[in-house]
Amino acid sequence: MRPFHIFLAVCAACIWGLAYVATKIALGSFSPPQLTAMRFLIACAPALLLPRPKVPIHRLVGIGLTLFTGQFLLQFFGIANGMPPGLASVVSQTQGMFTVMLAVLVLKERPTARESIGMISGLAGLAMIGLTVGNGLTIVGLLLVLASALSWSIGNILLKRLPPVDMLHLVVWISLVPPLPALAISGMTEEWGALPSSLMAAPWQAIASTLYLGVVATVLAYAVWGKLLRTYPTATVTPFALLAPCVGAASSAFVFGEQFTNLRLAGMAAILVGLAIVLVPFDKLAALCVARPNK
Repeated sequence: MRPFHIFLAVCAACIWGLAYVATKIALGSFSPPQLTAMRFLIACAPALLLPRPKVPIHRLVGIGLTLFTGQFLLQFFGIANGMPPGLASVVSQTQGMFTVMLAVLVLKERPTARESIGMISGLAGLAMIGLTVGNGLTIVGLLLVLASALSWSIGNILLKRLPPVDMLHLVVWISLVPPLPALAISGMTEEWGALPSSLMAAPWQAIASTLYLGVVATVLAYAVWGKLLRTYPTATVTPFALLAPCVGAASSAFVFGEQFTNLRLAGMAAILVGLAIVLVPFDKLAALCVARPNK
């Protein structure tokens, strides 16, 4: 990869890692459905200028409901109900393992030995994290973030079935989907006019965090990531995603003082190792390491 494109990949991953801190800040002023609605009302604004990608409406809705609505609504509920944001940034990466599992069940793909080893490592990490419930972590929060990762993985499977499309256009148009169900949930669970009241009372930090989630973490980061995926092979780009949970955990520890027990750290490491095994093409890496320059 060109150095500038490496820089862009690192920036996108860091943006997504910092999004967990922004989420925690915003949830101090907004409920999970309110934050979901606002994030994607902001993100879908460019749809007024960008043409709809050549994808059937029902597919756009399906991807919007899983990749964005389900993922972030459940994730926000999880963080609001006892899942520390740094830990959430790692646990949500189990979507990589769920995606492999769903590809086996739905697309009838056969997992490689590398993918199987990665999934076993990820599941072992989850088991270790599950043993730390009660130490600043609730079982409800953990299950909600796992459900978020599962929704994300379903969205990944739906994306794999699409023809090549412009990622920025796709992200903007599927961002039209989450606001309606999020506002419906808000209307059913909160008092009428709760969102305007929350907006009026929110401090600037919560407003800035919400704008960050909508503009930077959704539109900008996905646009950059999509451009990189169109320029380079997927196996070259996706390993940079491993930076996101690392940034998320480190930034949460710095901003909120989030602490990690040894068992929790071991579980997080096992998940990241499993994800690395699934994502990183070690066969190509090994070939490069043993290669000899021509003389």
